[in-house]
Formats: sequence, structure tokens, C-alpha cells
Amino acid sequence: MTSLRTSPSSPSTPPPSEEFSALVPYGWDDAWAAAFAPHAAAGLLPGRVVRVDRGQCDVLTPGGTLRADTAFVTPHDPLRVVCTGDWVAVEPGGNPRYVRTYLPRRTAFVRSTSSKRSEGQILAANVDHAIVAVSLAVELDLGRVERFLALAWESGAQPVVVLTKADLVPDAATLAHLVQDVETSAPGVPVLPVSSLDGAGLDVLAAVVGGGTSVLLGQSGAGKSTLANALLGEDVMDVQSTRDADGKGRHTTTTRNLLPLPGGGVLIDTPGLRGVGLWDAETGVGQVFAEIEELARDCRFHDCAHESEPGCAVLAAIDAGDLAPRRLDSYRKLVRENQRIVAKTDARVRAEIRRDWKRKHAEGRAAMEAKRGRLR
Repeated sequence: MTSLRTSPSSPSTPPPSEEFSALVPYGWDDAWAAAFAPHAAAGLLPGRVVRVDRGQCDVLTPGGTLRADTAFVTPHDPLRVVCTGDWVAVEPGGNPRYVRTYLPRRTAFVRSTSSKRSEGQILAANVDHAIVAVSLAVELDLGRVERFLALAWESGAQPVVVLTKADLVPDAATLAHLVQDVETSAPGVPVLPVSSLDGAGLDVLAAVVGGGTSVLLGQSGAGKSTLANALLGEDVMDVQSTRDADGKGRHTTTTRNLLPLPGGGVLIDTPGLRGVGLWDAETGVGQVFAEIEELARDCRFHDCAHESEPGCAVLAAIDAGDLAPRRLDSYRKLVRENQRIVAKTDARVRAEIRRDWKRKHAEGRAAMEAKRGRLR
């Protein structure tokens, strides 16, 4: 399957022209200027998509924001549609105007849709930081955090976990324990407790995301819109209170919007995601469970499933107390889910899964027959 994660920049590119300088605060740089050069020669305008809505999009161009139609950009492929964060080539005039193409994406955040067709859905493009917002108003769901992180790593962006509503945990020792729990499930990822109410931790988060493009992800009620307003320094996003019964929120953000941050950089706010399905995220899953993949290299069998095989280094780590059983259960779940998604679009993978199932079935049958022979 073609990866959407990265597109290498040219090592030597001409500087962006002065006429496009208005785009620099939104991420325009030398590499984007070089990629756009052929389209500039064709008389098209560069711009960054700040919002997409029903086949049309708002594009920030050197002359201001304009409305454009996206019909020319392969509308029938959900992974090739124009999305928030894309850099595009748009017609300078016309009624309606049209986006003619988008530039190769450096990163792309993709999830599986909830449809039975298991299509991929692109949520944001050209993102440097993926901010996973997790509310401390409800019990931590570490499995969901791991799921978000797998998609974030797979996108090519650097994940950051933000524990929102930290003011609801006034005891410092309890808060430190919660942070440690998340850090254990998020190797290599900064975990920042933040309160939009009293401002605690906001300066650290602003420093992390300043100067690049960040996407804000999480469930409804995680405090994303409140956090976005705090980072923006004004009430740009609508906010609604969560339900007292279960801490869940209502969808206040209904589109993905790209907004400039006062300290530099831009932020893409997204609607709350109730379904977060993996989409060809093998690398991302491996990154989230890096310690398990490291242990697995010492297993006796290279295709060890870490279930009951002799010489399994992963099970040995659990027996020794060095690995939490919950981590292995979560790892197995995400690996299986990702295999199912990939198998639906890749005949080779489907064949490998069938062969593996037949092999395990034969081994189980042989073991049962051997056991029966010993009992006779």
C-alpha cells in the first residue's frame, strides 16, 4: 500500500519569493516554494487549506482567503481528497474557482472509517505535532491513548499527550501518578498535564507546538476547544460543558479549522473522534509498543505470537514483572485490528493470514492428537 506519511524535501531549494511571504506564518518554506514552482509557471496561486466543507474549501493565498471548489482533485478516493493543512495550487480567477492539485504531503493523519467498506479517511495533512487531548475528568483509558498514538506515529508527526483539566486533580502526588501511567503507555512521547482554567502547563505546550503545524485530537469532552482557545489567546472555538453523568462531551467543533497561533505556528482543531480505527498503522503500533517489539527480538521463534510458545521473551518479561499484562493485551488487539484492515485491501496479506491460521490450526490438532496418544 502506498504510504502517505512523508515526502522528502529537496536539499537545495530556492528561497520563497517575496510575493508569497504572506504564507510564511502558515508554514510556507523553501521546500514548498520549490515544489510549487511548476504550478507558479502555469499561472496558479499557492495557498494552504484552512477549512473544507462539502466539496469546497477556504484557501489562504498571498492575496487573502478565497473559496474554491475541489472537484478536480480525485474526489472518489477518500485518501486523495483535499483536506485541512494541504498546500494547493488554485486558479487565480473564475467563478467558481477550482483547486487544481495539492502538493505532495509531508505527513498525513489517516484513520479507518466506521463504514463496512473499511476505507481510510484523511483528517489532516502536513502536521508536525499531533496533540492527543485526554481528559482527567474521567478515568484514564490507556488503550484509547495507545490507539491515538499509533495513528499519530504512523502519520509521520511527533505525538504529544496533553492531560487536560489538570485542575480537577489538585493533589500533586495523584497527578504525578497519572502522568506516570500515561508515560508508561507512551514511550518517547511528552506527557503534559495542562489546565485551561488556571493556565498551568500552557506555556510548556505553547513552546512545544510553536513554529510548526499542530493538530488537536481527542474524544468529545476532552477539552480540545477550550485548549484551542487557551493557545489562541481568545475564544475562537465554541465550547460546551460535558455531561455530568459520564464526562462525555457534545460535538462543538464540526469542521477541521486551521488557525494561526499568537506565538508562531498554526493549529488544526478537529471534531471529537468517537471511532478511532487503525488504517495500515503497523509502524505506528510498533512505535507505541517499542518495548514489546524489542523483547520480541529475543524470542526463540521469529514468528512468536507471545501466547504460550517456549522461549518467549515477552512472556518471560511479564512473569518477571518487567512488562504489564495490559500492555501485551493492548498490543495484541491493535496488531490484530491492523492486520484485518490491511487484509481487506491487500490480497497478499490475506493469503499470509490464511496460511498462518492453517499452520496454527494444524499445530493445535497435532498437539491434541499427541496428548490423546499419551493418555491411552
